[in-house]
Amino acid sequence: MEYEIMDHVHYAGLPSFNRFPMTREVEGADLAIMGVPFDSGVTNRPGARFGPAAIRQQSRLACSFNYMWDYRLKDRFNIIDYGDVGYYLGENSTKVMLKDTYEHAKKIFDAGVKLLTLGGDHTIPFGPVRAASEKFGKLALLHFDSHQDSTPCDPNTGVTHANFAYELQKESCIDPSRSAQVFIRTDMHKCGYNIIYADETVTVPPAEIAERIKNIIGDMPVYLTFDIDALDPSCAPGTGTPVIGGPSSAYVRGVLTRLRGLNVIGGDVVEVAPTYDSSEITSIAAAQIAQDIMYLMLS
Repeated sequence: MEYEIMDHVHYAGLPSFNRFPMTREVEGADLAIMGVPFDSGVTNRPGARFGPAAIRQQSRLACSFNYMWDYRLKDRFNIIDYGDVGYYLGENSTKVMLKDTYEHAKKIFDAGVKLLTLGGDHTIPFGPVRAASEKFGKLALLHFDSHQDSTPCDPNTGVTHANFAYELQKESCIDPSRSAQVFIRTDMHKCGYNIIYADETVTVPPAEIAERIKNIIGDMPVYLTFDIDALDPSCAPGTGTPVIGGPSSAYVRGVLTRLRGLNVIGGDVVEVAPTYDSSEITSIAAAQIAQDIMYLMLS
């Protein structure tokens, strides 16, 4: 009886992602969800530090709807909410976040568990990608975003959310020739990535975009990073650096659900800034997309 009630009451219960158990015990888990409430790397509007809490809150609603998949994740897999890491105060906050996320991601990957991280701004892939590359070798990056985030780091200021795609391929964690940046609407350093611009997708079915992505990546181990500003601002206003001309949430889900078969070993959903949201539509979309990524990891 309690289970049936909680399956339909979306505003009560523990504030974990989809009410998965909150624990740091990773042995025996199939997938861990880790929050990183950090936004010291933003170059425009702050507020993504509140993203993990907002995504968790809306997951209790969004994740009760999974008609595009054949089963419920919790019926087949042991999924845990690992809680938050990487938060700190003061001038060393970025250094602490980079170190903390790397160490926790390494612990999770070394236990044979897949990892989904909730941001936070787009600086946070540094730690998880470095840890994943140590475990799995060079990775393919599947990067959904309106921005390429491929600006070289300024050594005088340190890394920001605009640097990870450049710096991680420079460190040889990522093979850009087998990677895809999707729904891009800006012009930065290309670094050898395969870029699918948003305007290319306007008249193309989601299945065709998914097939292009799969042909690029092949059987490489994949880290999937999803910046919520990949969506058009009409679908995701609650973000720090919105860019018009993006896809709808329905189109994005049409692409994601057709990517089954990729070897997705880790991923994240980032840049949800609830202060700028409208009726929580951004965090609802982020929670649903996070669940879709989890299906890809575990399918």
